[in-house]
Amino acid sequence: MAQTSGYRERNSTADRALNVLQMFTEERPELSAIDVAESLGVARSTAYRYLQTLVQSGFLAESGRGSFRLGLYVLELARIARKGFGLTELCVPVMRELAEQFHQTVLLTKLMGNAVVCLEREEAREQYVRLSYERGSVLDINAGASALVLLSAMEDDQARGLLASTPLKQFTPNTLTDAERIVARLAQIRSDGFAISSGEVDPTAMGVAAPIRRENGEVIAAISVVLIRSLVSESQIDSIVEALVTAAAALSTQAALLEL
Repeated sequence: MAQTSGYRERNSTADRALNVLQMFTEERPELSAIDVAESLGVARSTAYRYLQTLVQSGFLAESGRGSFRLGLYVLELARIARKGFGLTELCVPVMRELAEQFHQTVLLTKLMGNAVVCLEREEAREQYVRLSYERGSVLDINAGASALVLLSAMEDDQARGLLASTPLKQFTPNTLTDAERIVARLAQIRSDGFAISSGEVDPTAMGVAAPIRRENGEVIAAISVVLIRSLVSESQIDSIVEALVTAAAALSTQAALLEL
């Protein structure tokens, strides 16, 4: 009986540790023992014990201001997680070539749950404009070329269900937040084989995205180029679309051979 009780206590402690890690957000990169105590409804001493356990295991680090931030081991896990998808090693050389060719930011994104996650990012050495898309960033499902390409891989009813599962944010006047208007747009993207968005996430930005597929046609990721619209001519956009679609097709062939 004592052994069972001990197991439950250890399991409960692990759950609380995971709860602490999930409290970190982009808006809240540091936490104090008071923050944790209030969120978990425990004493400050208990919260501090959870934090210290995570520090000792490398998941957290003390900031020196009485608060805690994510530790280096989290970065290592993120690196391993990206590698585990198998796509990054395949796509990075192609992404790097596109970035150098057009001097723009190139992203690799994947649908996870009801959000789009940036798995990888490449920039040119002589980048025209550097855009703040970080590896691991979570992007909204209703805005941007990558999101639309990933949505277009679904049946319309499945896309509607996904859009209904999360609040749809209005980033700019061009952002679509009506699910039916978004679904109506997907048919054209399927026909074209790529998506173009302009001013939907940022008023000045434009995105071009194409799907990477498995052998059975299932879309496993999207590769996209993000640029500042005012700095690119129509002919350059056409060149980017052509190069991106070609790259996505080549990556799809390689992904099929590797059975990703």
